[in-house]
Amino acid sequence: MQDYDEVTAFLGHWGHFQQSVFFLLCASVLPNGFGSFSLIFLTDIPRHHCLVPDINLTEDWHQAIIPMEMVNGKLELSRCRRYRLDVVKNLSAQGYIPGQDVNLTNLEQEGCVDGWSYSKDIYKSTIVSEFDLVCSEEWKQPFTSTVYFMGVLVGSFFSGQLSDRLIPESPRWLLSQGRVEEAENIVKYAAKKNKVEAPQVIFDDYDSPANKTQANERHSIFSLLRTANIRNTSIILCLVWFTLSTGYFGLSLNTSRLHADPFISCFISAAVEVPAYITSWLALQYFPRRLAVISILLLGGVSLYFIQVVPHGLSYLSITLEMVGKFGITTGTALMFVYTAELFPTVLRNTATGMCTTVSRVGSCIAPFLLKLSQYFKYLPYITLGTLAVVSAFTTVFLPESFGRPLPQTIEQMHKRERMKCPFITRKGHSKHVKIFESRL
Repeated sequence: MQDYDEVTAFLGHWGHFQQSVFFLLCASVLPNGFGSFSLIFLTDIPRHHCLVPDINLTEDWHQAIIPMEMVNGKLELSRCRRYRLDVVKNLSAQGYIPGQDVNLTNLEQEGCVDGWSYSKDIYKSTIVSEFDLVCSEEWKQPFTSTVYFMGVLVGSFFSGQLSDRLIPESPRWLLSQGRVEEAENIVKYAAKKNKVEAPQVIFDDYDSPANKTQANERHSIFSLLRTANIRNTSIILCLVWFTLSTGYFGLSLNTSRLHADPFISCFISAAVEVPAYITSWLALQYFPRRLAVISILLLGGVSLYFIQVVPHGLSYLSITLEMVGKFGITTGTALMFVYTAELFPTVLRNTATGMCTTVSRVGSCIAPFLLKLSQYFKYLPYITLGTLAVVSAFTTVFLPESFGRPLPQTIEQMHKRERMKCPFITRKGHSKHVKIFESRL
């Protein structure tokens, strides 16, 4: 079978056709950021406490009716409790002074039966203040983000069909399906757009009986589990994609808590992605895929681990480490789009990429609830994300290398990809067994 890259080399690498497809894809991605990251502001929780009705209380009791609580080492007004209003009203009417005549620690408390009062220093309103998604109803706040990402998951099935109509079909995939004439028409159209002359017959040996037999084979998501080689690759990639998506959206949705001004926080978090994507582009140009992914996952994971050892007075160091973590995870996500496509043959490439991105959407659905682990231990979300990143880096060691190698067009070519060899078996007497083992992968 002809090598696809060699056959289509006459098109060039960056002609008008490739540019138009690239910018159409970019235009389709731009609106996604507005929808996803508007959640940072729409679901943010303003400062709040129990609403105190307009009743006749002294100024001292107005100031003291909300109890103080210790939150992350700081005294703050309680968000969900107040002293019983009828008791406070009687004490105020009798002229007692809180803290002098009355020991507040022994005073009976109650929930926010009259609702909440929300700070409007930053937001006029969010869905939290509109629907009182606090205290016993606070679980609904991350659930709204999860519902959004579930919608993204469902919508991806339909948008995939739509995309086949905002760009042209992949000639490489058409060839794998035996649709040679359609593939030639698209390549000739690309040649016309690039103002180069195409051969009269481009894919002259793709009509052979062997290729037609291969094209008649039907592949599904179960094909990714058929052999040990493909199954192991698929499982590892799913873990890495899950980790990256959970980390990316978890850290992104957490940006409103980085700084007193959530808009500054969001700007910092978005600005970090610019060098991350530049780094991923450079890594794709010059470094092996496996080494690049492992290094960047370790960078992100270790940075998140170190946040818990930063002293309380060095908040900017914590922010820096978190942004380094996001830098690593964003870079890793960009790398994995290319790495995943390079590992699988043409007949499975779309299926494998679709499966990995579906698993990643599951991670994005979980991310809002992952942040709530900080209620039990402040650094638990960072420890969880760091652990996932380090484990994913370890499993990536067992993926094949694809840097500088042609894309596999058949499952057989994928089986021939070289994986990491066991460094402990070096004696000549074991070479026969090693070859047998590698041939079975």
